[in-house]
Amino acid sequence: MSAIFKYIQDFYGKEFKLAYFLIIVLLLGFYIYLNYWHSLELRLTSGGKSRLGKFLGYYLLYFIPFASAFFLQLLFYKDFDYYRNYWFWAILLLAPAFFSFRVNFDLHQSVIDKIWSGDALIFWTKCINWLVRVFVVLIPVFIIWWLKDKSNQPFYGTTALKDVKPYLIMLLIMIPLIALAATQKDFLQMYPKAGFMEGLDLPSKKLKYIIFELCYGFDFISIEFFFRGFLILALLKICGPHCIIPIACFYCSIHFGKPFGEAVSSFWGGLLLGIISYNTQSIWGGLIVHLGIAWLMEAGSWIGLLFKR
Repeated sequence: MSAIFKYIQDFYGKEFKLAYFLIIVLLLGFYIYLNYWHSLELRLTSGGKSRLGKFLGYYLLYFIPFASAFFLQLLFYKDFDYYRNYWFWAILLLAPAFFSFRVNFDLHQSVIDKIWSGDALIFWTKCINWLVRVFVVLIPVFIIWWLKDKSNQPFYGTTALKDVKPYLIMLLIMIPLIALAATQKDFLQMYPKAGFMEGLDLPSKKLKYIIFELCYGFDFISIEFFFRGFLILALLKICGPHCIIPIACFYCSIHFGKPFGEAVSSFWGGLLLGIISYNTQSIWGGLIVHLGIAWLMEAGSWIGLLFKR
């Protein structure tokens, strides 16, 4: 854990500016308030909108906090030559589009509809959606890497991890927090993700639970590659550690459909995992933590529901 504490210490020693950070926290807090008390995400992305309208709604939901956090740096930092780099602007504008496309992608649905029906259709639609999202977001990310960074670094975040012990300790620290979350009503309304299977008539149901949880885990692979791989490591050579806080803001905005506490904590988690990825140039530690938390939340919510009954 000493290496991780050093990463955090170095980040706050070299990068942290109190006024900038307070403004970011206040703006993000207001953004979260608009979402959870005034249905911001719902207003932007629903209401009978066309496919293009939903895409633009999600694009704005992600772009506003991401870009705002970067633009505010003009007031607090002197070294912002990265605004003259065309790759900075390309990533700033394209990254929210990539993620919005991922959220709205459903071109595979017609194929699924032809193969399955009834409860099997419900189950396989959810499982395959998790898998498809990995490739939907990784393909454009791979293209950016090929054009921009192929000669500079291995594919974003794939550098081997030297030590897994700190990340396992971080998971152990999260267990009591997840146990506390599992007592909350809004948490149990969202989790376990596999809870929908309770009402389905499926053969080999225990095996189907395992299949679903594995597919659910694949979703976190795409998220880690996107945020801690692509965004952190593509921007690392352009704007250095200045990219970490804006990416954490973007990461927070993708949690707006989840329980309030999870959305709030996602900023701090994104900040920590961003600092780690920036220093290790690897996503594997973040993936261990993120995936471990996801599966612990599944287990914790099942236990929470048992006590609730």
